[in-house]
Amino acid sequence: MNSEERIRAVAVYCGSSIGKRAAYAKAAHSVGVALAKSNRPLIYGGGALGHGLMGTVAHAVVEAGGKVTGVTPYALVAAGGEGDKSIEPNGIKRRVALPTSSSNNIETIIVNSMHERKVEMAKRACGFVALPGGFGTFEEFFEVTTWTQIGIHDKPVVLLNVLNYYEPIRNMIQSAIEEGFVQSFSSRLITIVDGPEDLAQHETYDWGFAALRAIESWKEGEVLTNYDWTKRIDGTRAEGSLAAS
Repeated sequence: MNSEERIRAVAVYCGSSIGKRAAYAKAAHSVGVALAKSNRPLIYGGGALGHGLMGTVAHAVVEAGGKVTGVTPYALVAAGGEGDKSIEPNGIKRRVALPTSSSNNIETIIVNSMHERKVEMAKRACGFVALPGGFGTFEEFFEVTTWTQIGIHDKPVVLLNVLNYYEPIRNMIQSAIEEGFVQSFSSRLITIVDGPEDLAQHETYDWGFAALRAIESWKEGEVLTNYDWTKRIDGTRAEGSLAAS
């Protein structure tokens, strides 16, 4: 991935499971198509194309002629892929294998740990989009939001509120503001994109276009911080603030 691609690339966080309602997968497909059509490379967690929401996004990007970079910890490679968090009727959890393709549009990066995965994804992206997902998805988008809040980077975080999935997150943030744990200004650090009021229309809504519109509306430089994350104890400086993450 060259420097120009990094400026335009978007990291997408979402479930390795597909979810129980069709609107989730259709939203994931919409995001993948929008990324490809806008010439924005996808950065994601490296699950197999077509499996879970992660794979759905990646497959849509590739099918539409876009570029995909998957970042995967070695432990998942050694295990044959990331486990699907859903449980099959027979009680067996499916394993989501790594993508295999000779296409020049697919790149897989192997790292040593989950933390390295998150840092590598953040380095390569200009912004972050979260579709519905589980604990891993929650942790990922909250962490990169915190990095913006304290000045490690200055990048947008967008939650796609498919079928009002992220409504509890919106309420939790508002509660944190009201109780004095989050400054009211910090509510802008996460952009929650709502679809049509009629939830029946969420299956056909263009979530991908809405996500990119939210990414492009981000204004850098509005988050102020007094921290210099490149400083080191020995007086040297790190290459980039993300080294502090």
